Amino acid sequence: MHPMLNIAVRAARKAGNLIAKNYETPDAVEASQKGSNDFVTNVDKAAEAVIIDTIRKSYPQHTIITEESGELEGTDQDVQWVIDPLDGTTNFIKRLPHFAVSIAVRIKGRTEVAVVYDPMRNELFTATRGQGAQLNGYRLRGSTARDLDGTILATGFPFKAKQYATTYINIVGKLFNECADFRRTGSAALDLAYVAAGRVDGFFEIGLR
Repeated sequence: MHPMLNIAVRAARKAGNLIAKNYETPDAVEASQKGSNDFVTNVDKAAEAVIIDTIRKSYPQHTIITEESGELEGTDQDVQWVIDPLDGTTNFIKRLPHFAVSIAVRIKGRTEVAVVYDPMRNELFTATRGQGAQLNGYRLRGSTARDLDGTILATGFPFKAKQYATTYINIVGKLFNECADFRRTGSAALDLAYVAAGRVDGFFEIGLR
């Protein structure tokens, strides 16, 4: 295993365990709105702190780009850890058990390793450049579809960027006549992991950051 992937897995599991524990104690969750239809909780922030601490212990010189804290510059600008401690915060707030921890490492602008961890299902998706993707250690294979006929497509609605609403609706209208069905789960990280696993055939969204 790539040494940075090992640390990413460790950080994702620690954050995931914290998230799962707080999911069982909803009265301890404090939510606030940081933008239009964009929410954050004390659990997002606590999970982020756990991830940062885990990375810093092994790679104190690396730069970390976070969902809540922004960019934490390190002396080594070539290596960037990009983390979303809780992708699917709205699901978490509403107690819909579908969310994930997302961590990726970019070296000189190119993503080299990535982790998506679903703490509610204990599903750990990992990927290393040139070595494919795995789920809990087993090799993943994506969809074999060559066209849209019969496909299931995952998507995300642009509620945080409503200026794209008309464009998005037009895209959905065109795809509606081509594919078999849509899925909208509320976690883009898991949607993309599901594409890698062949659970859905593709994913599209506008305004995703």
